[in-house]
Amino acid sequence: METEEGEDRTPLLKESQPGTVPACCSARYNLALLAFFGFFLLYALRVNLSVALVDMVEPNTSLAKNTTSNVCPEHSSTINVPRNTTGQKYSWDADTQGWILGSFFYGYIITQIPGGYLASKIGGKLLLGVGVFGTSVFTLLTPLAANLGVGYLIAVRALEGLGEGVTFPAMHSMWSSWAPPLERSKLLSISYAGAQLGTVVSLPLSGLICYYMNWVYVFYIFGALGVLWFFFWMWLVSDTPETHKSISHAEREYILSSLKDQLSTQKSVPWRPILESLPLWAIVVAHFSYNWTFYTLLTLLPTYMKEILRFDAQENGFLSALPYFGCWLCIILSGQIADYLREKQNLSTVCVRKCFTLIGMIGPAVFLVAAGFIGCNYALAVAFVTISTTLGGFCTSGYSINHLDIAPSYAGILLGITNSFATIPGMVGPVIAKNLTHNNTVGEWQTVFYIAASINLFGAIFFALFASGEVQDWAVSGYHLHRN
Repeated sequence: METEEGEDRTPLLKESQPGTVPACCSARYNLALLAFFGFFLLYALRVNLSVALVDMVEPNTSLAKNTTSNVCPEHSSTINVPRNTTGQKYSWDADTQGWILGSFFYGYIITQIPGGYLASKIGGKLLLGVGVFGTSVFTLLTPLAANLGVGYLIAVRALEGLGEGVTFPAMHSMWSSWAPPLERSKLLSISYAGAQLGTVVSLPLSGLICYYMNWVYVFYIFGALGVLWFFFWMWLVSDTPETHKSISHAEREYILSSLKDQLSTQKSVPWRPILESLPLWAIVVAHFSYNWTFYTLLTLLPTYMKEILRFDAQENGFLSALPYFGCWLCIILSGQIADYLREKQNLSTVCVRKCFTLIGMIGPAVFLVAAGFIGCNYALAVAFVTISTTLGGFCTSGYSINHLDIAPSYAGILLGITNSFATIPGMVGPVIAKNLTHNNTVGEWQTVFYIAASINLFGAIFFALFASGEVQDWAVSGYHLHRN
């Protein structure tokens, strides 16, 4: 596999002459679109609890013993709209709420690697479908579990995490047999961008549902949509181009010929070379670092806006969602740009992956640190955090799909490995940040931002030094036969 990047690409270009396999209405883009809606719902199901929880607890219990700092003047005008108050209220303290919100990740981390392994055995279609279906069913059971007691609620959330844990590895595994190498960034960025848009839509929407209806409907509406999606998915999608019912002959040939040297036929998984692979560890470090910032912001941004900037993000769901909208746009655009650079400008895959990862990790670090230093200018604070999260979208065409470049056949398993490590920040990051900001001073928050930024910087540099864009030797058929 020591061929030059340029030679590698020539056969692809001959076949992808414009006009042979148009993108519009093709089977692979239909798959990307359905996956987009799937991940949209998964993230809606994931974040809806953090909004509903505000309405589920009695007002006096939810106030953690945190003091609001008086650095900035108060400037949120509360508009009194009659709101629905029929929902059941529970007296859970701040620690209990922390457990309820964190329980999801304890399930999520368990199924990452098994998910990748199962996908390579039974196929990603069934696994992804069942993952979404399971998550939706447990979401529908959430109000019942809350009534039964907090233990039941934590268990249901952990089970949701179990269901959702298999979804990313399953999707990666499907793309390893569906995505032509030069369309990888486009197809994957479309399907995974659903996750960001799901966050954007469901944060304000869950707030409105709680406000005008009742918090139980947050779970019923999104849960029902998930079940509906499952039927479309099982009906319209297939695991590989060969088994697809309505794919055109030209497209099937195009996909199969573009992947013919990249897939492995051996049934056993080469665990040892996988774990010894430096390019894989480069992805692990990048994935971990990126998620540290992402999860810290996702969980604590409203707190920062409220306690330091004295501006209530709950009233203004739009402003909490703005950063993720930026990220969504950036993911879609950067996917197009990445493949354009690889195909038309003949940039090597590894160069594109490294550049996009550097932009997507150093950019956010800079703006995050800046956000801690602008005093009470809350418009600038929102702008900086938005730019920070938006630039993070570049990573989707960087480290995020690099698994498919280095080992298409085992992409699901590799994603399971990196995502396991990358789930740890979701469990640890917010807890550490909470412990650092007991008095809610600006200085304490600067420390939180510093830590996130330096972790990001380290991840970006490590990836830039050790990443690869070539299919690794151990990932191709017959590797174990002629290994000198």
